[in-house]
Amino acid sequence: MTDNRKRRPNHLAWHETLEIHELVNMQATATMKMKKFIPQVKDRQLRDIYQRAVRTMERHLEELLKFYNMAPREGTEESEYRQAGDDFYAAEFLSFSKASVKSYAGAITEAATPVVRDTLTNHLHDCIKAHGEIFEYMYDKGLYPAYDLQKMLHNDMKNARNALEMRTEE
Repeated sequence: MTDNRKRRPNHLAWHETLEIHELVNMQATATMKMKKFIPQVKDRQLRDIYQRAVRTMERHLEELLKFYNMAPREGTEESEYRQAGDDFYAAEFLSFSKASVKSYAGAITEAATPVVRDTLTNHLHDCIKAHGEIFEYMYDKGLYPAYDLQKMLHNDMKNARNALEMRTEE
């Protein structure tokens, strides 16, 4: 029997690379936030839940990072572009704005009452505007090289390593 399937390249597809980028970025930020929150959580059961979640996200990051060497390559330039300081807060705001757009879009599809649908649609437009504003800020500051996949993936790896190396303050 002959295998008629087209031979796949030995690298990831662009769209799956970008999805992995989004997941790594989101989980690295969430891991860092949770590690900062753990010392403030007083309830032991909740603290245990946080600690298990951190360990799970660390495992996810380690597994996802293995795919980075399979990303499509256009060039070999891999320069640092992150600036110290507000880059973490900008990335957090960008993640929040993306999640807000997705949440409002989903909520609109569930709205049965016209005034609720109109209100949610107005909120969605505000979220889209906020996303555009933070994206432009990050792009202009060199914090989000949206058109340079290699720089974007390099930053993800750096950010994920920082999350994995960060200690929980107890």
